Amino acid sequence: QVQLVESGGGLVQAGDSLRLSCAASGRTVTFNGVGWFRQAPGKQREFVAGIRWNDGMTYYRDVVKGRSTISVSYDQNTVYLQMNSLEPGDTAVYYCGTTRAALVYYSLTSVYEHWGQGTQVTVSS
Repeated sequence: QVQLVESGGGLVQAGDSLRLSCAASGRTVTFNGVGWFRQAPGKQREFVAGIRWNDGMTYYRDVVKGRSTISVSYDQNTVYLQMNSLEPGDTAVYYCGTTRAALVYYSLTSVYEHWGQGTQVTVSS
């Protein structure tokens, strides 16, 4: 079993930055990738970015590409999502999840086996 804990969300103004953290514990050898997703009220959960654990290869959704960076700290078993130039449209609960799928499938919620509880990001205009 894998446990995931997200942190780092908050209330910020448009143009600000945030760094979200996803700390993994438990059987971390059972997954090969971590993805960040977000879910706004009344909308489906959507992919933001993913990272392959063994080599750090990354995959981004177009709408955040250039504004976000996903990275991993192997010492701390933590995946980070640095988000810059935040916009009101980025307001959502942000979740991280683990997957054993290939990188090309990281945008699909169906391939994720474990999820954290989420962290709220609110961007005011």
